[in-house]
Amino acid sequence: MKQIEDKNLTPRQIVEALDKYIVGQKEAKRSVAISLRNRWRRLNSDEEIREEIIPNNILMIGPTGVGKTEIARRLAKLAHAPFIKVEASKFTEVGYVGRDVESMIRDLVDISVNMVKQEMQERVKEKAARIVEERILDTLIPPVRKKQATSSGFQAEDDFDPGNASDAELNERTRERFREKLKNGELDDRKIEIEVSAKKKPMMQVFGPQGVEEMGINLQDMLGNLTRGGKKVKRTLPIKEARELLLEEESEKLIDHEAAIQEALDRVQNQGIVFIDEIDKVADSGTGSGMKSGADVSRQGVQRDLLPIVEGSTVSTRNGLVKTDHILFIGSGAFHFSKPSDLIPELQGRFPIRVELDSLTEDDFIDILTKPKNALTKQYQAMLASEGVTIEFTDDAIREIAKIAAQVNDQVENIGARRLHTILSSLLEELLYAVPDDISSGEIIIDKEYVDKQLKDLATDKDLSHYIL
Repeated sequence: MKQIEDKNLTPRQIVEALDKYIVGQKEAKRSVAISLRNRWRRLNSDEEIREEIIPNNILMIGPTGVGKTEIARRLAKLAHAPFIKVEASKFTEVGYVGRDVESMIRDLVDISVNMVKQEMQERVKEKAARIVEERILDTLIPPVRKKQATSSGFQAEDDFDPGNASDAELNERTRERFREKLKNGELDDRKIEIEVSAKKKPMMQVFGPQGVEEMGINLQDMLGNLTRGGKKVKRTLPIKEARELLLEEESEKLIDHEAAIQEALDRVQNQGIVFIDEIDKVADSGTGSGMKSGADVSRQGVQRDLLPIVEGSTVSTRNGLVKTDHILFIGSGAFHFSKPSDLIPELQGRFPIRVELDSLTEDDFIDILTKPKNALTKQYQAMLASEGVTIEFTDDAIREIAKIAAQVNDQVENIGARRLHTILSSLLEELLYAVPDDISSGEIIIDKEYVDKQLKDLATDKDLSHYIL
């Protein structure tokens, strides 16, 4: 809950943050922004009614590659909320091969525990770094164990006489010199032997009916405990690598694991976001036809198993019980061969907010290539810059790439913004191969002529487009 209060973003601010990475889809952004803000409103509402306020789950409808998953993922990052993406088609009703639907909540809890522990480790990093420094110094210059009384303490540097100094004083002065070298990075490449905790755990996976999956996790924990508890392994590493390993180990020791688990469970129950992709794949496409095929019966079974999780139930995990009443569920699907009304009525009622995402146009592709922080053109510029080569895309080139992407999506298969990945990969393939062997430095301009030369034949030949674009 602390994270929601810290990230006290208004709906408008949430949309502005999403705009930095996702082009268009204003209606979807507004819906998720309101849902996120409603969580803060619930936690700050009167206690008497707080538990009665349930989240408005969202059903996103639209073709692949238009930003459904990215909106949900970016939303979770904004809120620092536990987030998991699952595919509805991976689950089956009890008795069929597949995963138990409750496993999505168990996985979400594991993600939340890791998230909270990482945050706690960051808070104790400074203290852990001091402990690690002492451990490395103990390896390099073992401290003197014998106690030798010194009534006047260590001598000043000007008066220091190594011949008359005690072993403890010599040892301490040597350690201080090495401490300075450690801080300055002068010893990073020097190899030392350290003892670290063995991290290997027995791997076990149990398949079976509902509940056995969780039992498999508990069995793995119990068997892991048999080999844990002080078992160490010796490794010889450069100090730079050893410091990272030891820092992780000492940070792990300093955090309160019970408090981390409790905070993680609380965060899942109040902030968790579950993105159920391909929910249209479990809709009954044969509704109204009278007889149900085996596939339709199985799909309806998955929906009925999803229902109690979405509407609110208690799930047993290895870290404790989790109530799903206030977890935000976002369903997503293209619904090409089915429609939302093909879902069972009870499940439809649990996704009251319906958002239809628009197909991407040529202008959208231009924005996608230029405006987001993680635009594909910027990614390729950064990769080639690491080799000393600068590339620039002219406005005409960007427009031509966007035009080809829109055309191929119309003619072959509409895969949304993912089409840009295949097009840019084909466009820059020759250049990426030539760097750095043939081109080691300099500036290269990607203009409309270059785009036409590399892609014209591919874009116009429908047979080639099927395979390459």
